[in-house]
Amino acid sequence: MALAPADEAEVRRLIEAAERARASGNPAEARRFLSQAQGRAPDHPLVLNESGVEKLHTGDAAAARMLLERAIAQDAKNPAFWLNLASAFRGLDLPDQESRALDRVLALEPRHLLGLLQRGTLLERQGQPKAAAKVYHNALLTIPRGAKLPESLRPAIQRALDAVRNNYAALDSFLAEQLCSVRGQHTGASQDRFDHCIDSFLGRRRIFTPEPSFLNFPKLPPWEFYRREDYPWLSEIEAATPAIREEFERVFTEDSQRLEPYIAYPEGVPLDQWAELNHSRRWSVFYLWRDGEPVPEHQQRCPKTTQLLRSTPMSDVPGYAPTAFFSILDARSHIPAHTGVTNTRLIVHLPLVIPPGCRFRVGSETREWQAGKAWVFDDTIEHEAWNDSDVPRAILIFDIWNNFLSAAERDLVRTAVQGIREYYRDEVPIKAS
Repeated sequence: MALAPADEAEVRRLIEAAERARASGNPAEARRFLSQAQGRAPDHPLVLNESGVEKLHTGDAAAARMLLERAIAQDAKNPAFWLNLASAFRGLDLPDQESRALDRVLALEPRHLLGLLQRGTLLERQGQPKAAAKVYHNALLTIPRGAKLPESLRPAIQRALDAVRNNYAALDSFLAEQLCSVRGQHTGASQDRFDHCIDSFLGRRRIFTPEPSFLNFPKLPPWEFYRREDYPWLSEIEAATPAIREEFERVFTEDSQRLEPYIAYPEGVPLDQWAELNHSRRWSVFYLWRDGEPVPEHQQRCPKTTQLLRSTPMSDVPGYAPTAFFSILDARSHIPAHTGVTNTRLIVHLPLVIPPGCRFRVGSETREWQAGKAWVFDDTIEHEAWNDSDVPRAILIFDIWNNFLSAAERDLVRTAVQGIREYYRDEVPIKAS
């Protein structure tokens, strides 16, 4: 017999209060609210379910089973009822019935975290650790990044993490043995991409993709660091490191007033990860080109560096590129994870002054800078930098065209970006560098 709306609302309020009290570790309070609900509607499915849960907590799995089966007879579409029934079957040591109840939970809600966790523990109890690890993996995937979970769930989550980690360690050893002879047959070939593939499968590394904040050009290689052999001119730049460093050191000592914060957002702009570095000299720069325009007085101070840069395939989009500068990261400073504006360009680093403890991450790969050793990377893949030393770190940074763009595509990109700028000129400032 259906309850009047007011009585239905009151029963639900009492059951919710009982659940909150139980979750907060106050069983006496939970029983008080449950007793009130039982007095109003003893056969209501929510009341029967909560009564079953109370029996589970007192260790009476048989009584819990009867109450929960009565609740399900009235409402078979509530996954919580089935999950509690599965717990009753576990208490009665009836694994087949527990498995069937969990099937119902996951049929109703395939991403039910508690259902997946209990399925994992059931498989472990049945001597199936590999199958359990796969279920645990699926359970962990349902948890949003950064989610705050109840303290009561921590042991179950840790158990799932340990099971997944142990399973991947065992699989890693198994695969290493299987792959050993094949790797030996190809010792002269690069295996880096395959290693990344396996590392991703085993949960050791993520596969990052470009996330430009302005212009995303499709079907370009989503590489973190690009292949050095595609840039033979890097050797000439590296060979000139002493001369470039000499010009930088002169600027650093004689023109320090011309160094400016790289991050300089105006008031009213959401800063997110840049709050600590905004308008800070902890990350300062000395521009040679800025947003496509040369800085003549700076280039006059660094003629050798300027001449060398002109010999590289620098990106050229009037108003936006090239940009080239000395980048100084102060001691004990961190550049937080961020992404660049477009993958139509790539970024070159030439390390100049590199104390110990300076490293750079692009996507899943972290490297330490070495003075005079340049690299090319895609800055639209999440990247960040650290200087853990007690002195400043300095590198030369400049952008080049993505070498996988054809001449026609470069012309089209150049024209389109200028067109976007022209379209918004009088109303919205567009920054693409």
